Amino acid sequence: MVWSDEFNGPNGSAPDPKKWTYDLGGAGWGNNELETYTNRRENARIENGNLVITARKENYEGHDHIAREYTSARLKTQGLFTQAFGRFEARIKIPQGQGIWPAFWMLGDNIEKVGWPKCGEIDIMENIGKEPATVHGSIHGPLSNGTATDLTAPAKLASGKSFYENFHVYAVEWEPSEVRFYVDQTQYATFTPQTQITSPGSTTPSSPAEIAGSWVFDHPYFLLLNVAVGGDWPGNPDATSTYPQSMLIDYVRVYSANH
Repeated sequence: MVWSDEFNGPNGSAPDPKKWTYDLGGAGWGNNELETYTNRRENARIENGNLVITARKENYEGHDHIAREYTSARLKTQGLFTQAFGRFEARIKIPQGQGIWPAFWMLGDNIEKVGWPKCGEIDIMENIGKEPATVHGSIHGPLSNGTATDLTAPAKLASGKSFYENFHVYAVEWEPSEVRFYVDQTQYATFTPQTQITSPGSTTPSSPAEIAGSWVFDHPYFLLLNVAVGGDWPGNPDATSTYPQSMLIDYVRVYSANH
């Protein structure tokens, strides 16, 4: 283990500023999300040995002067910790409800230089509230023509239960030409440069050679934890949605590969 946060600070305290910083604002984050991300304790705090990220329904206008009806938090290790390859894991209890979108993920640390999707993205765990019994592991990168594409796989519990009912360990094991996804030590997906993928709007898989030529999972990435509200994928909250909704993170641990 080379980096971790066990979130054992005093109740009500802020996440460790030596390990985490924040994305802020309400501009939709490329997904037409409905929340404003803040760095307030109301949205991210330590409670009972967990990091608690809370999405709230409230009128709020951030520093970007965009008025929103929801707030939440998006924490990241950008500028504080990055790593290429190894095992990245977190023990998490996700929130629930239509329109809720919790995630534990990574972005390439060169994003400010090359932008997305050239920087690459690894989504260790994503859930959308309307699918409480399913989580997704994905990688995103560019095709040779520069358009974004992805490889994604769903995971379900053998019990058939909803993920929000309990804590689960979500992890990736990342090597130079392979990314493996796990829930509670069960491997459910493996992606490599040879994996066949389909570009947006096409039913023909791109060739493995094309993907191998644009495999961007070969440099350091930083970690992110967030709870989005609404957006293109989960859809918006509806009459069944209740707030506040919190994601509890017991720990985040990063290991180097032992070769």
